[in-house]
Amino acid sequence: MSIFEYNGSAVVAMVGKNCFAIASDRRLGVQLQTIATDFQRVFKVHDKLYIGLSGLATDAQTLYQRLVFRHKLYQLREERDMKPETFASLVSALLYEKRFGPYFCQPVIAGLGDDNVPFICTMDCLGAKELAKDFVVSGTASESLYGACESMYRPNMEPDELFETVSQALNSSIDRDCLSGWGGYVLIVTPTEVREHVIKSRMD
Repeated sequence: MSIFEYNGSAVVAMVGKNCFAIASDRRLGVQLQTIATDFQRVFKVHDKLYIGLSGLATDAQTLYQRLVFRHKLYQLREERDMKPETFASLVSALLYEKRFGPYFCQPVIAGLGDDNVPFICTMDCLGAKELAKDFVVSGTASESLYGACESMYRPNMEPDELFETVSQALNSSIDRDCLSGWGGYVLIVTPTEVREHVIKSRMD
């Protein structure tokens, strides 16, 4: 078993019209044994920027703490929040720095940039960025997430439709992956508000 599959995970980010959604499953497992069903994989960097960390759970938490530290230093020095593009470069550099003993994480970054234009990107554990205009996925359920998102995604969705689409895509994908699931956590971020949803799914 790959170390990336040890805890199981499913993370997806999707773009709408001046908004974005980022969602994850809630299962924390040790191979096929479920340990917790309320595990957090999506973390807040600031009001308009979020990061989802799939992969090894311990590394995800360590990496998030280091990223918060770096972002707070940036805020003190620059007196402003980091743009999503800048944050993606920071995450990439931080991961590449540790390339000989990497953090076993595959981050998904989603944020609203200048003029509230949504930005999403993902990268591998060495920090090689992959930018997208529609959606990005990572985790053990990534293959089924690709299929579900490809068939359900439409450009310029409003927040309500985006929530419905990303929830259905996440639910149908984690049903096809035995290492992730046990409910979902969906964030819809618009220029004026952040909506947080916990969605139910099959508990097996």
